[in-house]
Amino acid sequence: MQGKIVKGIAGFYYVHIENAGIYECKARGVFRKDNRKPLVGDDVEMEVLEETEKKGNITELLTRKSELIRPAVANVDQALIIFSITKPAPSLNLLDRFLVMMQRQELPCVVCFNKQDIATEEEKAELRDTYEKCGCKVLFVSARRKEGLEDLWEVLHGKTTTVAGPSGVGKSSLINELQGGTVMETGSISEKIERGKHTTRHSELLFLGEGTYIMDTPGFSSLSLFDMEKEDLSECYPEFAEYIDNCRFRGCAHISEPVCGVKQALEAGKISKIRYENYTLLYEELKSKKKW
Repeated sequence: MQGKIVKGIAGFYYVHIENAGIYECKARGVFRKDNRKPLVGDDVEMEVLEETEKKGNITELLTRKSELIRPAVANVDQALIIFSITKPAPSLNLLDRFLVMMQRQELPCVVCFNKQDIATEEEKAELRDTYEKCGCKVLFVSARRKEGLEDLWEVLHGKTTTVAGPSGVGKSSLINELQGGTVMETGSISEKIERGKHTTRHSELLFLGEGTYIMDTPGFSSLSLFDMEKEDLSECYPEFAEYIDNCRFRGCAHISEPVCGVKQALEAGKISKIRYENYTLLYEELKSKKKW
């Protein structure tokens, strides 16, 4: 049988098989011998040991098409980053940190702003212009009024998506709506590991149907980029790329240099002022970090 690992805790892997449910599995010792560790998101071959109690063994890890470091998950197709458009107002610096982190891992991003029903058209237009320029798909939804959910389902359908965003933006409400009021069978998992059913300490894939999975992650209030160098930051701003050839100096930081294609594009309105300001803040943060 073939399935997907949706959760892994303490040496047990929970494998979801469409139309069959979730099986608690152990991985064969050969994986440890070959230094191969199963990850959430891995597609696997498994054998059923006990059908009644849904127990099995993972016999083969299928080829991964991608692997994320943070969060540690395999075969993710895209990231869905959820912020509220208002109440609370979005921290665009935090949003850019998420985008930098995903850009470093070469993962396409969809930016989803919740609570569109209490936002102005001007607010939506500015956010759409800002984040479409950096190559993101931008969606506006309202979990409370169930608006925009068809567009959201369309970008999720048939893919495995990691979901991220700060607390209090309606992330859980949106995920509940996408699940249509049904939650993937996780009660048995929680009972076995003696943890609360709603813990977010571990990565977990939720099955939405028709080959579609999402992975919820804990809410973030801050996000450090201290594992990267300042010289690499501009590569994580894809809207800079077409203007870098106009910089006078090779290795231009796009901050204080006298002739800079990026700053020229900024002055011409081709690059978002919000994004550029966040770039300079992150650059200075990386510049001032201590080297141990």
